[in-house]
Amino acid sequence: MNKFLEPNILALAALSAAASFSCAPVFAQVDPSQMVDAFQNANGKFEGFRRSGAKGVCATAEFIGSAEGRALSTSSAFNGKPVPVIARFSIGGGNPRAADNAKSQRNMALEFDLPGGESWQMGNISAPIFGAVTPQQMLGRLVSLTPDAETKKPDAAKVKEFADANPEVLLQGKYFASQPVPASFGKVNFWGVHAFAFVNAAGSKQYGKWVFEPVGGTQGLSDEEAKAKGPDFLFDELRQRVAAGGVAFDFNLQLAQAGDKLDSAITPLPEERKKVTLGRLTVKAVSPDATGACLTINFNPMVLPKGVEASADPMLAARAAPYAVSLGRRLVEGPKQ
Repeated sequence: MNKFLEPNILALAALSAAASFSCAPVFAQVDPSQMVDAFQNANGKFEGFRRSGAKGVCATAEFIGSAEGRALSTSSAFNGKPVPVIARFSIGGGNPRAADNAKSQRNMALEFDLPGGESWQMGNISAPIFGAVTPQQMLGRLVSLTPDAETKKPDAAKVKEFADANPEVLLQGKYFASQPVPASFGKVNFWGVHAFAFVNAAGSKQYGKWVFEPVGGTQGLSDEEAKAKGPDFLFDELRQRVAAGGVAFDFNLQLAQAGDKLDSAITPLPEERKKVTLGRLTVKAVSPDATGACLTINFNPMVLPKGVEASADPMLAARAAPYAVSLGRRLVEGPKQ
């Protein structure tokens, strides 16, 4: 990184964190530095890497919006013209050496480069539910999982005590345990988990939750197949699949109805809710492991275009500031993939 630019970038990251923190609802205000510290303490500190989704790779993609998207939102993302997208595929957690063949979270983060300098950033995960209801609950979960200084392992009694009092934190893990190991980043669903409002030209708002579903369907591995693949197969598999023209996702929005719960990232909409396809995302190329355009993007899900608005979900509001703090630390350390 250019050393003359670094102070300005760090200042912007700090301002972003402060602005996000001050604008968040009172219930969302967990100190962002404390949250990032908790991630480091629970997962280990790996300098230069993201504190969540550390093992990842950048890609470039293209999005073409649909008529259904244009009917729901004035966002230029749905104008029907190709929109360039920067993508990052990763394994959940803060360990850059995490195993690809584990039953764990996969991530697909996106930045849409929209006309007029607008940007739309997303953090999508391979589960329809988040890991906690509120930032306070997430912080408590991380603290309970922090290894003891002497044993180097979490205190089982503390983990159980917190989970017994907060059973919601176990739901995502139970979901992953029930699913096969994904055969590819390009063959698994990625949910936004939070509700957003799509605003049309008349000002009408339609709330919903989205999911990126792979064209051609999902594909999982048996336990035996996953073991044989080993811990480092996903990046090469993605490159091969993209080179063959085989990675595309339909951007589907499940439409909420009156009475649906919109302020919880652990409560999916009822399965019977109607889905509409807002467009198609096609991955065009994958960067080398150590480089890529996504290197210093923090994929803040509160960066939204005109025509899309955030819901009152406390976890959504609370993600922005820790992301900015984490980015600032990575820039000082020298950002890695």
